[in-house]
Amino acid sequence: MKNKGFSTYKLREECGIDSKTIRRLKANENIETKTIDKLCSALNCRVEDIIEYKK
Repeated sequence: MKNKGFSTYKLREECGIDSKTIRRLKANENIETKTIDKLCSALNCRVEDIIEYKK
C-alpha cells in the first residue's frame, strides 16, 4: 500500500472497504474474495502480490 500511496483512509473512502475489514487485513484474519478483488483493482496488482498460501 505504501508503494502505491494508499492509506487505510483511502481504502475506506475510495475503494469501499470498511474499517472492520481493514482491521481483519492487518490481523491476517479471513476476508472475502470480493475484498481481494477491490484491493487488486485499487492497487493495480495481482492476487499473488497480496496473498500468500501457507499450510
